Amino acid sequence: MKNKISLIKNLFFFLILYFFLSFASKAENTKKIIVQGNERVADETVIIFSKLQIGEDINQSQLNIALKDIYSTNYFSEVSISKENGIVIIKVKENPIIQSIKIIGIEKDNILETIKDVTMKIEKYPFVESKINDQVNLLKNILKSFGFYFVELETSINSNSNNTVDLIYKFNLGPIAKISKVKFIGDKVFRDSTLRNVIVSEEAKFWKFLTKNKFLDSNRINLDVSRLKSFYKNRGFYNIKIKSTTAVISDKSQFDLIFNINAGEKFYFDEFLIVESNNLPKEDILLFEKKFQKLNGKKYSEKKLNNLKNELVNFTLENNFSFINANFQEIIKKDNKIKIVVNFDEIEKQYVERINILGNYITDEKVIRNSLIVDEGDPFNETLFQKSISDIKARNIFKSVDYNIINKETLNKVIDIKVEEKATGEIFAGAGTGTTGTSITAGIKENNYIGLGIKLDTNLTITDDTIKGKFSVLNPNINNSDKSLKTEIESSTNDFMTTSGYKTNRTGFSIGTEFEQMNDLFVNLEISNFYEDLETSSTANSIVKKQEGNYFENLLSYSISYNKLDQNFQPTDGFINKFSQTLPIYSDDVSIENTFTSSAYHSINENLILSAQFLFKAINSLDDNVRVSKRVYVPGRRLRGFESGKIGPKDGSQYIGGNYASSLNLNSTLPNIIFENENIDFNIFLDFANVWEVDYNSGLDSNKLRSSTGIAVNWFSAIGPLTFSYAIPLSEANTDVTENFRFQIGTSF
Repeated sequence: MKNKISLIKNLFFFLILYFFLSFASKAENTKKIIVQGNERVADETVIIFSKLQIGEDINQSQLNIALKDIYSTNYFSEVSISKENGIVIIKVKENPIIQSIKIIGIEKDNILETIKDVTMKIEKYPFVESKINDQVNLLKNILKSFGFYFVELETSINSNSNNTVDLIYKFNLGPIAKISKVKFIGDKVFRDSTLRNVIVSEEAKFWKFLTKNKFLDSNRINLDVSRLKSFYKNRGFYNIKIKSTTAVISDKSQFDLIFNINAGEKFYFDEFLIVESNNLPKEDILLFEKKFQKLNGKKYSEKKLNNLKNELVNFTLENNFSFINANFQEIIKKDNKIKIVVNFDEIEKQYVERINILGNYITDEKVIRNSLIVDEGDPFNETLFQKSISDIKARNIFKSVDYNIINKETLNKVIDIKVEEKATGEIFAGAGTGTTGTSITAGIKENNYIGLGIKLDTNLTITDDTIKGKFSVLNPNINNSDKSLKTEIESSTNDFMTTSGYKTNRTGFSIGTEFEQMNDLFVNLEISNFYEDLETSSTANSIVKKQEGNYFENLLSYSISYNKLDQNFQPTDGFINKFSQTLPIYSDDVSIENTFTSSAYHSINENLILSAQFLFKAINSLDDNVRVSKRVYVPGRRLRGFESGKIGPKDGSQYIGGNYASSLNLNSTLPNIIFENENIDFNIFLDFANVWEVDYNSGLDSNKLRSSTGIAVNWFSAIGPLTFSYAIPLSEANTDVTENFRFQIGTSF
């Protein structure tokens, strides 16, 4: 028995010794790493790629990982790794380098430059077939944005003796894919003409020869979907769904773009509950509750709710509540009512350690950082940071803006902001004709000059009696502040000899700034300098003739505006008020100009929108008569039923304007029950206006209030946009020239 136990012990000892010696032989430390087969890539670089180190115990699993890591660099077509006697041998075969890329089949410079910008990113890099395939798909998508949906792309490779290749892209662009018709189907609620004004994509009409929006573009369609959803949600349709978007070939290279919409039911704000918090004073909570209660019972609006959210964000900023986060909860109740619950949560003190800006190949990084409310070193609040992201998007120089918090669990945050740049240049032109005359407009815009976020705008307008050219430069963030700086050069010729007895040549420049003083309150300051050459007609009176000559003006202008519109384009609710004044600093003509405008909108339903616009203008001289070229008029669009510029003071045969002018326009849209499926809008209106008083002779005008009523029709026809109005004057002066019917063809684009 003892012998058996002794035998077992000895056997167990030898087994342990065997395994130990076996393990020890395999656990041999790496003495050397040898790289073979490389020509361009240095040995040290390959070793770094492998992440293997001399002196380490390297097993087979680590060798397999190293193999994958080296392959993933795309520098090598073949890789093998072995280990023997403490020596690791890495054998590689290098991929050829793309020496050059040749592009065939694209002649237009703007398209060619865009394609080159993409292809140059792989030039001088290793040739990897999968990467080439990815780039081919990318190039095809880019060409789709230019309207080339039927593009064919053939790739070929020429191998060189030095292990390089020449890559050739041969394009057959095919016809340009245009949008022949934009259609909206399903439960859409609104008319097609209304929805077409919401989206960016446009039907290909002959007068839109300069716009790219008539071409099919998936990115643009995605933007259309987003705009449609916002449009519906701002009008109460909380559950709006765009079920599908399809492009159906209608004729060769033309498509019908179809949006399938399910608007759903309309929802209304019901009640607001702000959960009391020890973090905020009770009086502040009550203040916000009052603001919320103004929406009680009104139709749901995403924009109005976001405006209130922004007010809370600004409140936390102004009162240094950086570590308080406002959480909004939308609760659906019976009868399509929505309850809003707001909780103020105190969050653990967190700070922004670093913000990385990615994807800005053209745009200067500081342009993006200027929009950041929360910057490096500041307390971190995600609500405030999201507002920063919204401000970056509002610059309109990026296709997309996203962010990612890398280390969400730590107190010091590292954040990546990734932007995708877009083309920011724009060429536009337009033409119009009608009973009020003809006009031609053309210009060029650039919204991100040399990547600094600077906006350039040059345009020329020609009408029957005016030629006006303008060039402006706008820096939205002068010296990295929240204030803008705008410089403008302007030159114009105005020939009013027939109607008003004078002609001017006017040239000058201005420099100004605009900033948001508080929520929705904007302030503008401007200094300008102008030279004017005034020529009067032989039939002008002696006082006007005395004004003939040259004038130098140095002016200070300012304006204050308060904007509470639900949207700036085609508003349906809210108001905007603006007051502006121009003062002489050192001028040959010491006149003070005052202007006040106000517009208000109220939506009864989707087809019935009431609106009112008010205008008051005044000019007064401090020492002599107001110069005839500076007198005020009522714009023709504000008094229909009367010929433009032919009301008010009249000296002989000439309408000379007045010291004062005012107008009030009351409008209502009408349901289109006659042409329901056509692009026709109907409006009824009631206009009031007057131009009065001339300082050298107050008896030139009857001082009678003018008024008119009528109907206006906007028709987006196959030959261009048409505007018709028929007005009946209700009150007029003996000297007025009436005009019942007015039409205009054309628009700017």
